[in-house]
Amino acid sequence: MSKQKNLSHLDETGSATMVDVTKKHATSRRAEASCTILLNATSYDIVQNNKAKKGNVLEVARIAGIMAAKKTAELIPLCHQINLSNVAIDFKLSKSDQSIVVSASTATTDKTGVEMESLVATSIASLTVYDMLKAVDKNIRITDIVLNFKDGGRSGTFIREKSSSHKL
Repeated sequence: MSKQKNLSHLDETGSATMVDVTKKHATSRRAEASCTILLNATSYDIVQNNKAKKGNVLEVARIAGIMAAKKTAELIPLCHQINLSNVAIDFKLSKSDQSIVVSASTATTDKTGVEMESLVATSIASLTVYDMLKAVDKNIRITDIVLNFKDGGRSGTFIREKSSSHKL
C-alpha cells in the first residue's frame, strides 16, 4: 500500500488552512486545463455559424474565462491571489460529435501554481457557452473538466496521460 500524501490545505489537526508560501521563491509556472461541451445540432450550428442573438458565443465565453481566471482567489477559498502574466482560452469544434473542447492555459511567475486558474477559466468559459445557448438546448452537457498539464514549482511537471481515468 502506498503512503498517502498529506493534503496541503489541512493542518495537523485537520482544520482548513491556506498554504504558507512566504519562504518560497517566485518561479515560472504554467498550466493547461480543458473540458468538453456536448451540444445538439441546433446549438452546434448556432456556434459554428455565429448566429446567436446574444453575440458571438465563443468570444463572450473567451472573455468570461479570462475574467474568471483573474478572480480565482475570490472563488476558491484557499487559493492565493497571484499575478497572472497570461491567460488564453481556445475552442476546438467537432462537427462529427457536435462538441466543443474548451482549453485554458495560464502562466505566472509567482510562489504558487496556476492550475486552479486554468480549471476555473475552463469551467466558466464552458458555463458561459451553456448560458448563451440554453434557450435552444437545455440538454447541453459539460464533461471531463481536467488538468492536462502543469509546470513549475516544487512538484515539477505533470502531463495527463491520454488514457488516464479515475475510478470512484
